[in-house]
Parts: sequence; C-alpha cells; structure tokens
Amino acid sequence: MRPPRRLGIFGGCFNPVHSAHLRAAVEAAEGLGLDRVDFVPSARPPHKPGEPMLGFSARLRLLRAAVADMPGFTVNDLESQRPGPSYTYDTLARYLEDNPGTELFFIMGTGDLLNLATWKRGFELTRLAHLAVLAREGLGVAGIGAYLAGDGAGLGAAPRPLPSGVSACAAWATAGGGMLYCLEIPRLDISASLVRERWRCGRTVRFLVPDAVWRELASLREEADLAWGPSPAVPGLQAG
Repeated sequence: MRPPRRLGIFGGCFNPVHSAHLRAAVEAAEGLGLDRVDFVPSARPPHKPGEPMLGFSARLRLLRAAVADMPGFTVNDLESQRPGPSYTYDTLARYLEDNPGTELFFIMGTGDLLNLATWKRGFELTRLAHLAVLAREGLGVAGIGAYLAGDGAGLGAAPRPLPSGVSACAAWATAGGGMLYCLEIPRLDISASLVRERWRCGRTVRFLVPDAVWRELASLREEADLAWGPSPAVPGLQAG
C-alpha cells in the first residue's frame, strides 16, 4: 500500500471517544486535504495522572468501533508498543521513520496549544509535523496570534498566506519548519468528561458517542463502571 501523502495524526486519551472527536477529524481532513487521519490513543498520558481512565485496550476497542465505517480514518496503537509515558514528540518521530516522504499534520485543540510549553519538546514539534489547531474552545485567530507573540514565542511563528488547497482561517510558518494552521470548526458541546458524568448518573450516552461506541460500551460496562464509577441500571437508558 502506498503511504499517504498528507497524513493527519489525532492523538489523545479518548476516554472515551465521542462524536465531537469524529467531527473534528472530518473538519481537519477536509480543511487540510488529508489523505488519511490516524487516531492515536495515549497509552500512558503524562498530563492526566489523576483522570479516571478506561484501560488502553478498551479505549482502543471503542475507537476501532467508532471509525469502522469511516473511509480514510484508522486507529494506530503504537503508543502501547513502547514503555514509559506517551509523548507526542516520540510518536511523531516514529511516524516519520515509518512513513518517509509523508507530510504529517498533528491535530490538536487550542487548549493543547496553550499548554505546549509543558510538553516534552513541545515547541520542537514543528520540526516533525505541521500543527492543525482546531479553534473550538473560544480562542480564535486573534487569540492564537496573541499567544504566539507571548507565551508561545518559542515556536517562532510568523503569519503566512494560506497555501493552495488549504481551507483554514489563518496560517503561520514556524522556526521548526512546519506550518501552524488555525481551523474554525462547528462547536459541539461534547466532552469525554460529560460522557463519563452521564454514565455515572445512569443517563444515556447515546448520540454523545457514535452508535457503534454506544453499543460497544454495553459489553464493557463492568470495566467502565470500575474506571468511571458505577452506573445505576436504568432500564432503556444505557447501552444494550
């Protein structure tokens, strides 16, 4: 199989994957002309040590169910194949090694961008990939520009015209060589923490997560209860 020319990498805990994740991936793929988007679940996320976390194999299973009928979307479990914390820099370096000649786009939210200085070699990510920043958390082009001129100055970003074939609202070239793109996407007020809270309360999570994930959660109920807190059995509301 020929490697993709433009590959999006969507990392995260996916605890669990939900409908807003999938819509964000669609928006990034369409806006940046990506040939493929890989969902890369974090095996041992260094920044969320206290979060009630569903096991990696369960999160992987839910992700695979979520993208099973979505051409161009795949799931990569590479972060489970190495010991220690899951660092984005290491993941992108591995992708470059495995996909020579492929242009990488790391898909992230504005919250991640604002915390980039706390990541391992965070300002060096653009040596390996472009950054596709999804403006879905109230921080638009002006806010990103202000960040890049202040706390994010380590990226060495300068505004640039949008390249042909890219539907973004702004672009910056960075000192690392990669571009930073801002994409405004529809706001879906869904989060993994909301899904977990609904689960604990015994309320249905259907339509917050894809139907395939909703159904898969039925067989993972015991594990989800242990990770997120027990869900009261409310007939007709939960998966199954």
